[in-house]
Amino acid sequence: MTRTALQATSDFYQASPGLRLFRAALGASQRLWPALAVRASLRLFATPLPPKWMQRKGSWDAAWRIDAWPFEDASLTIYSQPVAPHAPVVLFVHGWGGHARQMLPLAEAAAQAGFRPVIVEMPAHGRSAGSVSNLPQFARAIEYVGARLLQQGHQLRAVVAHSLGANGAAYAASRGLRTERLVLVAPPASPREYTQLFAAVFGLSENIRSRMQARIEAREGILMAQFEPPAVGSRIGVPTLVVHDRGDSINRFADGQAFADAIPGAWLVATEGLGHRKLLKDANVLRAVADFLR
Repeated sequence: MTRTALQATSDFYQASPGLRLFRAALGASQRLWPALAVRASLRLFATPLPPKWMQRKGSWDAAWRIDAWPFEDASLTIYSQPVAPHAPVVLFVHGWGGHARQMLPLAEAAAQAGFRPVIVEMPAHGRSAGSVSNLPQFARAIEYVGARLLQQGHQLRAVVAHSLGANGAAYAASRGLRTERLVLVAPPASPREYTQLFAAVFGLSENIRSRMQARIEAREGILMAQFEPPAVGSRIGVPTLVVHDRGDSINRFADGQAFADAIPGAWLVATEGLGHRKLLKDANVLRAVADFLR
């Protein structure tokens, strides 16, 4: 856990007066009522921020079709461009607190390369229903969308995913997701480390953090360690490209390196000065991803 990641996350959460108040309340409750602190921490940890209504701004080009697919107790929003209807599909996945529009430059680059782009918006994000989500649900959603696309007769050329979406995509690929290629953009290597980051930002004790993690793992039926590069890397058998910026203050560059080292034959593209999100629209990154998809 780097100081830059801690500072970036702390600044993000403490920008809101309401969240600063919530932090103070959590500090008090973990001393007086630990069980309540665990429940409240779980709720906040599972709530994507910024709120999804802030991600709906801007209209979409008429060339894009927007569909809602029921999924678990929420929904998935599917953005598809019906250009080249019989071309192989490239599925794009945003990260935690992200939205479909962030993946638009990459999707348009794929369309120009002759592929059919499809963007999925996760539960509790953007236009999708739901108020909470998590990494295991991201992974299940990727598997579900991939399976439905194949059922509809599409060829899944690649999954291109950012940040937490990349973590979920790597896990899905390790479980046999039927995609021909995989692109991981700024993936986090350790979900457990993010719980530590969250705990540091909100002043939670290790006891509360570990109980929160155990509650998530029990409810989802999976351990956080199962998402880490050593657990998934050797089981990913498709060509994989990892793109990560050396100055990423959210997910360390070492996280991308860990995935590239763990996945047999993976390529690592290291960028400079783009941070965590600017690389999603950088011309050189768009070109590198489009070339990899071909």
